[in-house]
Amino acid sequence: MSNIYDVAFRTILNDCQRLILPMINESFGESYTGDEEIRFSLNEHFIAQHDGANKERITDTNFTVFGRIQKKYHIECESSLPDGKIMIRLFEYDAQIALDEGTVTEETLTVTFPNTAVLYLRSYKKTPDKMRYILNTPGGTVEYDVPIMKIDAYPLDALFEKGLLMLIPFYIFSHESEFPVYDKDERKLLGLVAEYQEILDRLDLAERQGTLRAFDKRTIIELSQNVIREIARKYENVQKGIGDIMRGAVIETEARRILDQGISQGMSQGIEETRKKTALRMLRVGKLTIEEIAECSELSVSEVEQLAGLQTF
Repeated sequence: MSNIYDVAFRTILNDCQRLILPMINESFGESYTGDEEIRFSLNEHFIAQHDGANKERITDTNFTVFGRIQKKYHIECESSLPDGKIMIRLFEYDAQIALDEGTVTEETLTVTFPNTAVLYLRSYKKTPDKMRYILNTPGGTVEYDVPIMKIDAYPLDALFEKGLLMLIPFYIFSHESEFPVYDKDERKLLGLVAEYQEILDRLDLAERQGTLRAFDKRTIIELSQNVIREIARKYENVQKGIGDIMRGAVIETEARRILDQGISQGMSQGIEETRKKTALRMLRVGKLTIEEIAECSELSVSEVEQLAGLQTF
């Protein structure tokens, strides 16, 4: 079963696609501009087992970026201790992704392995800086690295400077070891609250500057709230301190969305009212047919007929 962190990671990748490319640039040394097209593939794969059964495996996400060169990527999010099994699971995913999208031409099977990276939410002494595949084949040996990103390697300034905004929901992991201290020391807790207020202020600035969509900002805040609720569930004061400020931000963004929607609806209603007034003036003149009035006023014929039935000359 997926945990809240996996769900949050998949959600931000799938719902906020514009935020993916800075992470790809950081992991693989790419130079995507943000204008490239991204297409997601199915993340459900069936892995053949030794007993002949098929076991369903769900990758965190795999997608293709259509830039100057088309490239396939597979990104996994991990919060557990590296134990060697993760590498095996990654390779199973990669092999199945390659096979699912492979082609057979004149008895030749062509498969393309994705560019794979792992995001570690928690870092331990055993957490490596990279993983490595070594494939010994009859045709020769193929070796390549699997990059690793670690949340605690990115201070707040780096997240914003590098555009790694999709990592913000998981930024709280860099403070996890201090939760017992924050829960007992109000002064230090206020420092953490101030840091999260800074995050909200910088997200607001990014939205005003047009570098972050309102929807993406709201998603980041909501997922941050979900992750904080889960990771700090044993620490009441931490939950209340940063939990309250994030809940307030969610309420504020929701209120703003409703206000914007109301303004938009009001504008639409205003346009509709103008069209009806135009049609009524044409009906009073009496020189145009119902069909001609509908075309000129951009109303439907039935709407104009309804207005004509209400009109008293």
